[in-house]
Amino acid sequence: MKKQVCASNIILVIVSIVILVTYGSVEAGTCKPSGKIRGKKPPPGQCNKENNSDCCKEGKLYTIYRCSPPVTGHTKATLTINSFEKNGDGGGPSECDNKYHSDDDPVVALSTGWYNKGSRCLNYINIYGNGKSVKAKVVDECDSTVGCDSVHDYQPPCPNNIVDGSKAVWKALGVPTSRVSLGVEAGTCNPSGKIRGKKPPPGQCNQENYSDCCKQGKLYSIFRCSPPVTGHTKATLTLNSFQKGGDGGGPSECDNQYHSDDEPVVALSTGWYNKGSRCLNYINIYGNGNSVKAKVVDECDSTMGCDSDHDYQPPCRNNIVDASKAVWEALGVPQSKGEMEIYWSDA
Repeated sequence: MKKQVCASNIILVIVSIVILVTYGSVEAGTCKPSGKIRGKKPPPGQCNKENNSDCCKEGKLYTIYRCSPPVTGHTKATLTINSFEKNGDGGGPSECDNKYHSDDDPVVALSTGWYNKGSRCLNYINIYGNGKSVKAKVVDECDSTVGCDSVHDYQPPCPNNIVDGSKAVWKALGVPTSRVSLGVEAGTCNPSGKIRGKKPPPGQCNQENYSDCCKQGKLYSIFRCSPPVTGHTKATLTLNSFQKGGDGGGPSECDNQYHSDDEPVVALSTGWYNKGSRCLNYINIYGNGNSVKAKVVDECDSTMGCDSDHDYQPPCRNNIVDASKAVWEALGVPQSKGEMEIYWSDA
């Protein structure tokens, strides 16, 4: 099948596993239309409107493309929703493997230029949006060159910047599939709300490593997301002790253990921690002209704080890599600095 686009969408970024070979009308990073086609009214029952899919309108002109914007390490795109199941709005079997795919399977179709004559078939791409990420398999083309016929379910041609994702992709990004439109810009993450601070009982807030203690009545922003992860993600490095009795509180979430200050370990803000998906994996941290590899062992909770479970400290900001002393030493930065700007990537 060559899936056509529907109305539901969320702006996001993708990282491709293959360098794009551009073709067609591409000039200086642009992709120009290849022409237009005139819409035809679908015969009764011939256009599946599942997932808010559009149907062609008689006489309307639709733009077609033989190219897509160039792929970079952080390519902006529009995510749409599609069912790749039999009798779903995706139409016939997927182009790449001539099979149908469950709505529970994280799969995508790409606009014609990014599909690139099938060069990405059955390869995986990383999708970032809503402060989360998901890995999905490319199984189909979202045809930007033709539409409004029986082969394309009488749907318009796909725009040239589409990642048409299964319900599993939307679910992994934490976006309701019922949302017909979600204006999320790549790189943004809006607060989820606020909590009011409580004064810590005497001796209940550990201020080691310059940790803050909550202030009575002060409002603190909370986040359920973090900025999208790229190959070079900007963050703020903070200092934490993961040892017993340290300002990190109880044992680490990932392994229920304490860790020596001499071990390069980190906690990540809630969005980057991503429900433990990075637990015990390594990240590369770059700062002060140096780099260090550190193990993810804990969450720096951006959703709650100012209670006994969080040592009466405020919620974590959404862009934090909370690191042991060993990380700071490897970067050659005095711990007295308290925090510093860094970049990180998955190792």
